[in-house]
Amino acid sequence: MMTRRLVQLFTGLAMYGISLAMFIRAGLGLDPWDVFHQGLANRTGLSIGVVVIAVSFLVLLLWIPLRQMPGFGTLCNAILVGVFADVGLAFIPAVPHLAGQAGLLAGAVLLNGIASACYIGARFGPGARDGLMTGLARRTGWSVRLSRTLIEVTVLAIGWVLGGSVGVGTVVYALAIGPLVQLLLPRFMVPAAAPQSAGEPTPANC
Repeated sequence: MMTRRLVQLFTGLAMYGISLAMFIRAGLGLDPWDVFHQGLANRTGLSIGVVVIAVSFLVLLLWIPLRQMPGFGTLCNAILVGVFADVGLAFIPAVPHLAGQAGLLAGAVLLNGIASACYIGARFGPGARDGLMTGLARRTGWSVRLSRTLIEVTVLAIGWVLGGSVGVGTVVYALAIGPLVQLLLPRFMVPAAAPQSAGEPTPANC
């Protein structure tokens, strides 16, 4: 069971990073956080992967007042998504034609949905940005939807001002990713370990 969880976690994070590279190469707009990442990358001269990693660890600092504790998957997420985003950009060329861009965008959304279901289903802890959303909701009493909306509208606006790419891909991602992950997650959710016989400890779940 642990082997499956680890393979699923690392595969999911690798696919997530590659999907980010596909979004960028499609050139039709990014999801809100990646608009922010791209805007920072444009202004700093750093690669998008380095910016993703740096922002992940800065966001984790915001977990401290929210009394959130990162899991193993949280730390892996903070590092590997950025690494594989840069790997993807090194190998995926830009697409000059609209039909190719649309196909790349569709593939990016699908791959991102599969990747999200994989790493969430592995049960090793949320990503830094998801943990910020749920932690804020828990500490303030706001709904998760309101917390997510406030955070993503804020980073989207800042990213757009910094020069990040906002477009039809931003809208497609916002509309498609929730239903897609909801559809796929049951297929990738690793079952919780069944309790052992009385008196024996139950393995901790991430």
